[in-house]
Amino acid sequence: MLPTIEQTNQIFPQLKYQSLAEQIGNTPLLNLARIAKAFDLAPDVYLLAKAEWFNPGGSVKDRAALNIIRVAEENGLLKPGMTILDSTSGNTGIAFAMLGAARGYKVKLTVPANVSPERMTILRAYGAELILTDPLEGSDGALIEARRLAAADPSLFYANQYNNAANWQAHYLTTADEIWEQTGGYITHFLAGLGTGGTFIGTTRRLKEINPSIRCYSAQPDSPFNGVEGWKYMETAIKPGIYDETLADGNLTLSTEKAYEMARLLARTEGLFVGISSAAAVATAVQLAQGLDQGVVVTILPDSGMKYLSERFWDD
Repeated sequence: MLPTIEQTNQIFPQLKYQSLAEQIGNTPLLNLARIAKAFDLAPDVYLLAKAEWFNPGGSVKDRAALNIIRVAEENGLLKPGMTILDSTSGNTGIAFAMLGAARGYKVKLTVPANVSPERMTILRAYGAELILTDPLEGSDGALIEARRLAAADPSLFYANQYNNAANWQAHYLTTADEIWEQTGGYITHFLAGLGTGGTFIGTTRRLKEINPSIRCYSAQPDSPFNGVEGWKYMETAIKPGIYDETLADGNLTLSTEKAYEMARLLARTEGLFVGISSAAAVATAVQLAQGLDQGVVVTILPDSGMKYLSERFWDD
């Protein structure tokens, strides 16, 4: 029997519901024990990873996109009726498109034309306007086009994720504290890949405030021509304005082939179907962990493998 109007009015104020934004963060921390065993890590070395695909937009970029929007709204830079503009290789764009739809903003994105069909479909499903850029120019080409569009139309809110401090501050305010709490303060090493640099920079700055003895490592591809989508080869790429190369205690590199191998291994050993940058993060974290006798190594899994279903390497 349905409740009466009077009963409904009594029940609804007590309901505990969440907005979309409230679902971002507090992602699980996974123990990659089988991978640790497969690579003969020392018994007292723990390999842990944050499963960021549990965010509603499916990636770690939900955190940065939400904070960029919130800060812009608070400062009067983003107002009702405006359009959000940014460049993206996929995940940040999906986060902006999702949050833009939920908050009533139009979203315009410059995107390399070779991003996965799955990402294109998701972006269009959220109603984002896409400007496709030269695939040979990668994320840098999309960035240059976004800058051109922003300069030509001041009415747009240019999110500018590569140079916006709200990007790294999202991880300073959330990701780092979550890791500290989830490890019970036992974290000894942190590793994250470099794209905009926001995840590594924000998490590292906060973790080192909490405990300066935590060692933090960044990771990137070993070549400017690579298949690790979302990562930058900083030596030749346009360096993000938020990137601080003095923060890392060390920098690790990885080949595309090693990332692909780890993606398959994670699926078949841990039951984790992850994206390429997630696999690359685990592979470089293993490199780091192999040199330890004891420790708690934490890395970030930016997204799942669902946006990479069309990739050919899964069956190798």
